[in-house]
Amino acid sequence: MKIIKRNGTEVPFDIAKIEAAIRKANKEVSESARLSEEQIATISGKVSALAGDLNRAVSVEEIQDFVENEIMDQKAFAVARKYITYRYSRALVRKANTTDERILSLIECNNEEVKQENSNKNPMVNSVQRDYMAGEVSKDLTKRILLTQDIVEAHEQGLIHFHDADYFAQHMHNCDLVNLEDMLQNGTVISGTFIEKPHSFSTACNIATQIIAQVASNQYGGQSISLTHLAPFVDISRQKIRAEVAEEFAEVAVMEDTVNRIAEKRLREEIKKGIQTIQYQVVTLLTTNGQAPFVTVFMYLGEARNERERDDLAMIIEETLRQRIQGVKNESGVWVTPAFPKLIYVLEEDNVREGSKYWDLTVLAAKCTAKRMVPDYISEKKMLEFKVDKNGEGHCYTCMGCRSFLTPYLDENGKPKYYGRFNQGVVTINLVDVALSSGGDRALFWKIFDERLELCHKALMIRHNRLKGTYSDAAPILWQYGALARLKKGEKIDKLLYGGYSTISLGYAGLYECVKYMTGKSHTDPEAKPFALTVMQHMNDKCKEWKQAHNIDFSLYGTPLESTTYKFAKCLQQRFGIIPGVTDKNYITNSYHVHVTEQIDAFTKLKFESEFQQLSPGGAISYVEVPNMQDNIPAVLAVMQYIYENIMYAELNTKSDYCQVCGYDGEIGIVEEDGKLLWECPHCHNRDQSKMNVARRTCGYIGTQYWNQGRTQEIKDRVLHL
Repeated sequence: MKIIKRNGTEVPFDIAKIEAAIRKANKEVSESARLSEEQIATISGKVSALAGDLNRAVSVEEIQDFVENEIMDQKAFAVARKYITYRYSRALVRKANTTDERILSLIECNNEEVKQENSNKNPMVNSVQRDYMAGEVSKDLTKRILLTQDIVEAHEQGLIHFHDADYFAQHMHNCDLVNLEDMLQNGTVISGTFIEKPHSFSTACNIATQIIAQVASNQYGGQSISLTHLAPFVDISRQKIRAEVAEEFAEVAVMEDTVNRIAEKRLREEIKKGIQTIQYQVVTLLTTNGQAPFVTVFMYLGEARNERERDDLAMIIEETLRQRIQGVKNESGVWVTPAFPKLIYVLEEDNVREGSKYWDLTVLAAKCTAKRMVPDYISEKKMLEFKVDKNGEGHCYTCMGCRSFLTPYLDENGKPKYYGRFNQGVVTINLVDVALSSGGDRALFWKIFDERLELCHKALMIRHNRLKGTYSDAAPILWQYGALARLKKGEKIDKLLYGGYSTISLGYAGLYECVKYMTGKSHTDPEAKPFALTVMQHMNDKCKEWKQAHNIDFSLYGTPLESTTYKFAKCLQQRFGIIPGVTDKNYITNSYHVHVTEQIDAFTKLKFESEFQQLSPGGAISYVEVPNMQDNIPAVLAVMQYIYENIMYAELNTKSDYCQVCGYDGEIGIVEEDGKLLWECPHCHNRDQSKMNVARRTCGYIGTQYWNQGRTQEIKDRVLHL
């Protein structure tokens, strides 16, 4: 069993330290009020057992809570008071400077919590450490100065989660849809240098990657670009290459068809090189926050403005898929699955059925998913039903990163606008805590629910007001040079925060556990489902109420818990103990998802979750867990076609691992040792994470740097749906 110290370091559990602490308090009271050695041994033994029952690393604070409770159980109240007083005095000393020890532990790479906080950051790297150090300072300022005490306490107790406090001190937003079209067609400025409209496809790709890096360094969430914005540059290169070929053969009698054929062959090579630029620069770029940009690439044939552009876009998509199927080489020269860029492929009438014009492209997408976990899939059919503007017209567009969706919006000319818009931030409510705090009383549940929602509302307005008054000069690439707007120098971004131009998100987590506690059944049960839908509708109603009050687009968002799933689970265990089926895991369920252990087939799961996805307009994604599908592409296609007909946005979770020690190319497993979950190669039993490549999808994005113990247990517990 392991103990996590206050600075984040992990050490073996030592019962002698518990006994020593109790004896120290024991000596401070009169002899008649003291505990006996037998009682001290009993207390220490019970604390050890309680900690072991949690089946995870336990924090020092949790151990101390256990000790207090057990001393009280022994009726040694004088000893308990001395123990509590000493603990309080030490807390005051620590409060004088809350960041030093954590920062030092970051630098020395012995902070286990931080090591496992972000599955796409390597905490050994200086740039990551620098970002984490800045994050610790930001969190300290946020808690002491920028947030009200009630929100800080609710966040620390796990009642709500105030996301990205490590960036909140700065005037930064969450995620966005980059207006790549505007920047490429009208020019942009990067690091003080004017970048004019590119004169070839390959140059456009190169500029796109520079834009991606700049945007990532000026926000903290995901960003999305569309390949459609690169498509016009294919024909620019075509005409340029054709002119060059014609000049080469000017003195030779060559038919025009031959010139065109040679030109198209060279054009394909340029497209290949351009996509390689995007693929390799994105995975090798290191932004100011110490990681590759969280970028999503959108592939939607329906965005093309004419048939020529659509066919050119199809060539770009084909090359993108082929290169992703190949993967990237790791340090040993083996082709592995990269985390970025994330790919999204839109299923539409022209590609979803055998015999349709772009069916071969869809088959290629299925092969890519089977091999590399991406692309994920958006159903044009369902999205046009769900994303309807005030004129009654449906729209299909990409999410901002992994799952955060904008709401429909018409500009001042009445035209739909999505690229150039953004999300202001997220605050998440812990639905499980609402349920447990009510004790199962329905009337009390709704009362507590409204109180917690109002706390989220207050926190979201703090997020909004933190952005309000921000000058465009804070991030010129975003606000002045086209990524999100073309504001003047010295102009505030305030007008972009109102009227639906941007969104702000009420997140939610643990719907399954909430319903399980309140009804005794999973939300997939017909008797419990109505309660689950009512909970969802209630949160939507609140968002609508807040929107009308503030003219800000509040939107309900299915939170992609990564490290927070573990935090919430630990907080619930501390507050309510171990409740079978509710708090007996070291994680809680993402958003509305069916619990990972529940036996359900892929099609039933997608159909069931589609109703809840519709009630998460601010963003959500569903998934099905599948085995190795590389030899069963027809089954992948069947799932994709079902997605098209039934759900707006979904993905298939496959496995893509490699052991660098023995060359094993299969699923790396998870084993338990001394209360800790470890990754292990099933062939050579290698447990050195630096000598294996593991890729898993845990919250929309693929992670490749491992996860905390709660998320690791969730991955271990997953059942197959196909």
